[in-house]
Parts: sequence; structure tokens; C-alpha cells
Amino acid sequence: MAIPPFHLAIPVDDLAKARAFYGELLGCAEGRSSDHWIDWNFYGHQLVTHVAPERLLPPVTNPVDGHDVPVPHFGAVLDMDSWQALADKVRAAGIDFVIEPYVRFQGQPGEQATMFFYDPAGNALEFKAFADLANLFAK
Repeated sequence: MAIPPFHLAIPVDDLAKARAFYGELLGCAEGRSSDHWIDWNFYGHQLVTHVAPERLLPPVTNPVDGHDVPVPHFGAVLDMDSWQALADKVRAAGIDFVIEPYVRFQGQPGEQATMFFYDPAGNALEFKAFADLANLFAK
């Protein structure tokens, strides 16, 4: 079954920083844009960064597997090799992880590699990977 692309619009305070982060670091192709927003191809989905500094909120967390997970957050599920390559790229760029790359729920049906970090505007991102993608929704 083909998964339809989702659309997500998020606030940022600086489009140049958004271009550097989403375009250069994450490698998302830039689509349409204006002086106030940029469309990104975020792993096949449409992510739009809108200049709206008044909408930037302080982070809130929720406990998951012994870590304080930032809420809200978004991201993508990658294959293990791509996940590791991204972790290495983020680390090399000097970006601080909110939650360092690790494998959570070890030995359980939902075992997954995960990492969390913020974009320059403070939006939280999570990237995860499964050894077997069939476990994405496993209970």
C-alpha cells in the first residue's frame, strides 16, 4: 500500500538557518518559497517552514524509556544504515542531541533505534529506524 505524503507546517524564526539545517544538513530538496516560507521535500513528505517567531514555544517533555522526550516532535523512520549515517552527520555538524542515538525497547516488539535533536528554531525532531520495519506498529 502506498503511503500518501503528509503535510506539516512549522514555525521558524530565520529562513537562512532553516535552509542551512533542512536543506544542507538534512539534505531536503527545496521546493516553492517566498520571503516568509519554504517548502521542503522531507523524506517524500511536504514540510513547510513558516517565519512565525511568536509561535515558537518552550519545549515540554514526556517520559519514554527513561528519557525526557520533547513534545511536540516530528521526524522520519529510516532504514538502519541511513539512520546511522544521519546520526554521524548530525554529530559531525556539532548539533547537540536532546537524546543521543541509542536503541530503545530492546528485546521488545517495538525495538527501535532513535535520536532526538532540535532545529535552529527549537522544533524537536526524532529519527528512528527498525531492524524490521514490520515492527513499526508492533505491540
